[in-house]
Amino acid sequence: MKKAAAAPRRVPTYCYQCVAGPDLLTVKVQDGVATEVEPNFCAAEVHPGGGKVCVKAFGLIQKTYNPNRVLTPMKRTNPVKGRKEDPGFVPISWDEAFTLIADKLNAIRAEGLLDESGYPRMAASFGGGGTPQSYMGTFPAFLSAWGPVDMGFGSGQGVKCYHSEHLYGEFWHRAFIVAPDTPSCNYLISCGSNIEASGGVAGVWRHANARVRGMKRVQVEPHLSVTGACSAEWVPIKPKTDAAFLFALIHVMLHEVPVDRLDIDFLKRRTASSYLVGPGGGYLRDPQSHKPLVWDAVQQCAREHDAPGLVETLSVPQGVQIEAIEIGADDEITHQGLLTGVTAHDKLMAHMQPYSPEWAAGVCDVPAATMRRIALEYLEHACIGQTTEVDGVTLPYRPVAVTLGKTVNNGWGGYECCWARTLLATLVGALEVPGGTIGTTVRLAKPLAERLLSVKPGPDGFMSYPLNPTSKEGWLPRPNIRNAYKTMVPLAGDGAWSQALGPTHFSWMFLDETPEGLPTVTPPDVWFFYRTNPSISFWDTQALGEKMARFPFVVAFAYTRDESNHFADVLLPDATDLESLQLIRIGGTKYVEQFWDHQGYALRQPAVEMRGETRDFTDIATELARRTGLLAPYNAAINRGAAGARLRTAHGDYALQEDVAHDRDAIWDAVCKAASAELSGGTEVHGLDWWREQGLMTRPFPRLDWYLFPVLERQGLRFEMPYQERLARVGVELGRRLHERGMHWWDTQLAEYQALPKWKDFPGLWEAELQRSGGESPDYPFWLLTARSMQYAWGGNAGVQMIREVAENIAGHRGLIMNTRRAVELGLAEGDEVVIRTPQRLTRGRLVLRQGIRPDTLLAIGQFDHWETPLAKDFGLPSLNTLASMSMELTDATGSSADIVRVALHKATAADRAAAPAAGGKRRAHA
Repeated sequence: MKKAAAAPRRVPTYCYQCVAGPDLLTVKVQDGVATEVEPNFCAAEVHPGGGKVCVKAFGLIQKTYNPNRVLTPMKRTNPVKGRKEDPGFVPISWDEAFTLIADKLNAIRAEGLLDESGYPRMAASFGGGGTPQSYMGTFPAFLSAWGPVDMGFGSGQGVKCYHSEHLYGEFWHRAFIVAPDTPSCNYLISCGSNIEASGGVAGVWRHANARVRGMKRVQVEPHLSVTGACSAEWVPIKPKTDAAFLFALIHVMLHEVPVDRLDIDFLKRRTASSYLVGPGGGYLRDPQSHKPLVWDAVQQCAREHDAPGLVETLSVPQGVQIEAIEIGADDEITHQGLLTGVTAHDKLMAHMQPYSPEWAAGVCDVPAATMRRIALEYLEHACIGQTTEVDGVTLPYRPVAVTLGKTVNNGWGGYECCWARTLLATLVGALEVPGGTIGTTVRLAKPLAERLLSVKPGPDGFMSYPLNPTSKEGWLPRPNIRNAYKTMVPLAGDGAWSQALGPTHFSWMFLDETPEGLPTVTPPDVWFFYRTNPSISFWDTQALGEKMARFPFVVAFAYTRDESNHFADVLLPDATDLESLQLIRIGGTKYVEQFWDHQGYALRQPAVEMRGETRDFTDIATELARRTGLLAPYNAAINRGAAGARLRTAHGDYALQEDVAHDRDAIWDAVCKAASAELSGGTEVHGLDWWREQGLMTRPFPRLDWYLFPVLERQGLRFEMPYQERLARVGVELGRRLHERGMHWWDTQLAEYQALPKWKDFPGLWEAELQRSGGESPDYPFWLLTARSMQYAWGGNAGVQMIREVAENIAGHRGLIMNTRRAVELGLAEGDEVVIRTPQRLTRGRLVLRQGIRPDTLLAIGQFDHWETPLAKDFGLPSLNTLASMSMELTDATGSSADIVRVALHKATAADRAAAPAAGGKRRAHA
């Protein structure tokens, strides 16, 4: 008689494979086997996605039982590293693996944590926009205990991400990520923001609901993305010309409509528009207090910007003469005496006058009439003068926003686009108010978990910001890590995220040739990496692999074999999403559309037993701390909050004994108790067992806290728009420091520090790069772009079969997208295998023909060209990363560049196939 099957269990957990998470879910477990992923319906009332999950979460079952997983520690037996070399990995015990790693780490501690150049001997890289932190247990506590670690060896983050938006967004309105207030927005201009692919369940659901209630979304991009396909309008703009488009909208609002249609009160009282600017381009300042001056419309004299009863004047076009000073770089008084000044708004008016829609049409290939209409529609929807009540507080209601996508908001042109987007919000008072443009998290200004608390008074009536010093006394001539973020990029700050937001390609580039003025860049003695595959996800992938091969000792936390851990010395098997334990913060305001009406914590827990000999990341971190003599500082870091919650709280002391090695469950039991005490104000203290059953705990989060405007108003602060006097001074100071050390290789980037940004020929920069590499634009007539795939988490799940099957049902995932008419002109057809090339590199793929893409543009979705990752290496999909270069000339002042390459294309021949392999490895038949 057959034994009756046990009743299935449903285990609550989360998925955080991309920044649009976390998705809260349950795993159905039958007889110890995970069989299904389901929404966590208990979270429907607190999660902005209604407790639903995206396809990446549904792939976790196959991810867990993938036969290609690394399930035991392994070591390399072939000392020669190279793409064509077999690493000769053999299984070893955990004790041997820990001994190999600890011996290297202890040797570093004996010799010194910094090498002869002053760089950390230990480096670590993590991918996925910070999401690995939600899977790596207490490893951050180990890194904290260790001391200096170089986390600037990038795998794409900090350069290919929303880089300029991160830095300028935080500087202007505490917006590491900028979003529309989608639940209240009525008109959205989306410049390349592919929210239907990148916004997760919450983003897709919110935007769908917004469109149902009447929100109009205008999608501006060279190719018709899934977001464009469900928008009210698609505007097919020329690649890398979005700044011209946005400048034209600003021109219309400043020069073609009456000024009283703007939000005059907001401009005068909550921005720097009324500040007087002198002949040298600096603010006119009071000679005694050095505060910026404003022309008082009632008293008809200049007064300090924060004077009681001040009535600001928006415009004095003829100028006013006052006794004042101007202060330039290094606090030098550059002008003094009777000086003539106009307002920052006057400066803006004159600056934007040339950028008419007719001018922009010749740049971005969008009809002038279209741009003029969009500008007027935006203005008409702004509801200037209207208010709404949020949590009992009356706020301006401005239901219009502009969003930017990757390649628009990073690299050259990123500053101009981010400034223009923020200015468009400013002109109608739609910055940080209901319906408008808002920020969702901070990662540079502290405290990181409390966006509103990061607002503190700074100089000149603006918010403070942790700029890296550029003064003679404060500037750091010898970088603390190899990408030199603290030396070269003032806006990057010096917080926990700053290393990954510097020019992370410099760490790789400078291994070959370090520029003048910097200490010689050296490989780290030990390099850890987790949930990242730089050999696929960064640019110039072949050269990147060759540089990895020079690293003396590499430890990879491995899910399967891949193109980066191919160069590792030790593989440690990753206990994956459904096998390991961690508590994380959820809710409040975070990435993308993750601004909630609740906040709290969620538990990720083992739904099934760990497969093979995998271990939980927390136990790995604890053992490494024990073997390196770091248990006390490791546990102290956990007690301070390195595991997500401070263990010594006002509501109880749950701290760990610091000289003892604690197991995983003991550590997370303490964290769970501290978290529940924090959320409940000490009325509820729940240990790990309670959290295993419940999965999450939340409390209400005030919707008023979505918006920064009330905080600035309460503190009497202004948004630092439109005039960037502070940044201009910082740029001059940085230039002086660099030139004092003979460093002129950053001079082009220094020119980006402008008080009012100008249009530059951004496409021309990539055409010039083509010429430097030996090509001419007529011979390489296409712009190759890439776009986010919703199904693939930056390629991290490319080896999961179900994800591939789903993706193949989405247009563009089977090859290279090309305009149908252009293909016919070239004698090409659907499914043809083609060679995509630059003067120095090439790859191959099959054509997918669509009308929804500009004739001068090609699109390669995602990050592929795998040659080692199981399953993915057989896709035969091309990747922009194979063709893109790491280039100083294509690096902007914030240290970022963009995913765009000028390429040629032709139908593959037998000679092509013989000369070079197809993208990835074995080719699948095209379907």
